[in-house]
Amino acid sequence: MLTTKSDPGAYETLAKSLEGRQISKTEAMELLFCQDYQAVLSTARSIREKTKSGPITYSRKIFINVINLCRDSCSYCTYKKEPMDDLVSMMRPEEVLEIAKAGKILKCTEALFVTGERPEQKYPQARSWLHSLGHSTTIEYIREMSENILQKTGLLPHTNAGSLTKKEMSLLRDTNVSLGVMLESSSERLTQSGMPHEMAPSKNPKVRIKTLENAGELRIPTTTGLLIGIGEEPQDIIDSLFLIKDINQRYGHIQEVIIQNFAPKPGTRMSSNTPPDNSFFLVIVSVARIVLGEMNIQVPPNLNPYSFGKYLEAGINDWGGISPLTIDHVNPEFSWPSISSLKDVTQARGYSLRARLPVYPEYLSDDKFISEGLRPYIDPICDDHGLVPEDYLV
Repeated sequence: MLTTKSDPGAYETLAKSLEGRQISKTEAMELLFCQDYQAVLSTARSIREKTKSGPITYSRKIFINVINLCRDSCSYCTYKKEPMDDLVSMMRPEEVLEIAKAGKILKCTEALFVTGERPEQKYPQARSWLHSLGHSTTIEYIREMSENILQKTGLLPHTNAGSLTKKEMSLLRDTNVSLGVMLESSSERLTQSGMPHEMAPSKNPKVRIKTLENAGELRIPTTTGLLIGIGEEPQDIIDSLFLIKDINQRYGHIQEVIIQNFAPKPGTRMSSNTPPDNSFFLVIVSVARIVLGEMNIQVPPNLNPYSFGKYLEAGINDWGGISPLTIDHVNPEFSWPSISSLKDVTQARGYSLRARLPVYPEYLSDDKFISEGLRPYIDPICDDHGLVPEDYLV
């Protein structure tokens, strides 16, 4: 029973949500500051149980750090490197394939390609590297490597290369089962002077929104999400959630929404910034479930190493990609939890854990979202529920 005697408006909104009715932005904002936050979490869990009653899922992956030069400069980022840095990455085909083959041995099913934003536009070193590989753009190279990995290992590619044009996404559609682009925030204020995206043109919300819309028009299953704690206002969070919901209602292609907490990193301009309050972040995750309803929602467990189990109480249904082989190159300070510990934490909260592919089950049954040429690679590692067969992982 919900108990919000001191906040009757919130009670009405929560009851409305449980009935499956849409709530407004104003009502969602009220839930962010509801005095009885346990009632908000309880409602989020109930909605998850109604809409996502199956197991908690994760994707067993390898992380391919293709090139970490980037034309953007975000105030919180340690992923971007400069050409002379010791940790600069410009992977050649044999290196990419070596990681993929090692991942295959460990029963991974996802090959996650990550790259900086259009590095060839800023760095002559990136252009020379691509030219030596027979390409003029990073996306062309990723397409070749995606096809190579498919044919030689059977791992399923998923690319996160920032903002892409419709032509670029079309180039990847036949070799990638899904794509990823974080919205982070719909607030253009974050691109202003002194803000974290001031020197990151690809992080302008208009650019990110266009990428998401293009992916929808191309019917590509797409992962997106929010980064919480980088200077956005509470209203920005609500606006961003509703924006994602609206885009998905139009195209039906947003397969997953990541709610990610900002973690300050040494050596960045935001190293002394305070991360989001744990309790408030938990409420944000719950409100995301209430607003987004049946959509898939994840919180990265490695960014919350000591307490990630609590997000199951806030209505998430997925842990995202977990690698038994490679580090999180975007957040190298935070190690992945072992898959066995992920299972233990999930089961301790009363749920089962299952491995999924880098494309969610609901998209596998709809041919308009899956390129015909990808079916021969998907079917051998997919059961009747659209998940990885448990005996495949043995």
